[in-house]
Amino acid sequence: MVSIAVKSGHANVAMLGIGAYRPQRIVSNAEVCEILDSTPEWIYERTGIRNRRWISGDETLRSIAAAAGGRALRNSEVDPAKIGAVILCTSSWLKLTPHGAPTVACDIGLNGVPAFDLTSGCGGFGYGLGIAADMIRSGSAEYILVIGAETMTVGLDPTDRGTAMIFGDGAGAVVVGPSEENGISPTVWGSDGENAEAIAQDVDFLEYMERAQRLQGTDPEVEKVGRMSLHMQGPKVFRWAAVTLPRALASAIELSGVSKDDLEVFVPHQANARINDLMRKNLGLADDIPMANDIENTGNCSAASIPLAIEEMLVTGKAKGGQLALLLGFGAGLSYAGQVAVLPPAPVEPSF
Repeated sequence: MVSIAVKSGHANVAMLGIGAYRPQRIVSNAEVCEILDSTPEWIYERTGIRNRRWISGDETLRSIAAAAGGRALRNSEVDPAKIGAVILCTSSWLKLTPHGAPTVACDIGLNGVPAFDLTSGCGGFGYGLGIAADMIRSGSAEYILVIGAETMTVGLDPTDRGTAMIFGDGAGAVVVGPSEENGISPTVWGSDGENAEAIAQDVDFLEYMERAQRLQGTDPEVEKVGRMSLHMQGPKVFRWAAVTLPRALASAIELSGVSKDDLEVFVPHQANARINDLMRKNLGLADDIPMANDIENTGNCSAASIPLAIEEMLVTGKAKGGQLALLLGFGAGLSYAGQVAVLPPAPVEPSF
């Protein structure tokens, strides 16, 4: 029988560099409330958000993803010629064809490498990080650029109290590669398709096209077609998170082989400050462990939120490169992905 070759790679992998891009426009709660029926105080009390970033001018998902990816490369000091793949974690790329990663890779100067999109909602970065680590361990690539980038506001209904105040835009990226000591644990991940509609678009692409065709020639106002907007059943998502995520976090710690007392930083997805506080309490983490709170001035940036939050903690000194962090992303799907990971060095080229 013919024997098919098997590749092997590096057992020990880590995040070697991080980069981010934060859109120029800062949108306060007061500005959101010019359209949304709410108050700045109520928004902060319910979500922990004071401001968020929205794209403006010539900023696009493509441009911010490339900017974050380029910064991660430069901060890692890895030769771009050694990058063996690009993973773009996003739910915001506006076309199914062509998908975004090849274009973004080309913009960064990495044309020709394997490049693919990964769509897993707010847990996308955790999925991307886990896949990148496993690809390197299997020998599929030596160094991989993982980008989490979102322009959530493009499809946002500014009158929807469940989403308009929460989401923001931004991009974060890491270079993953071999290291002397292992810096990324096996990934704990899962999904709950039974409750997937708790975070969903109001119509699919076919329904949207049919709606547009029905109105064609009968109504001169394009707005009448409506938006393909994202909607969320907040209480249902909160209940799911309260039950599912503490178990996921405990499993991530157990699978990593480290103890809870070894953890030095907690970086949960920046979805809601109340959910994060609840997870920290239920897990029994020490009060003095720094916890990411980038949501306060960045909002929920879906698949970009964890790398953005890590970068903010490193730049401000709330965390340091080399510290052991517990990561967990969660959201649409309903899905989640988490790891214990060693934080990369603080960026020489920060986003702010």
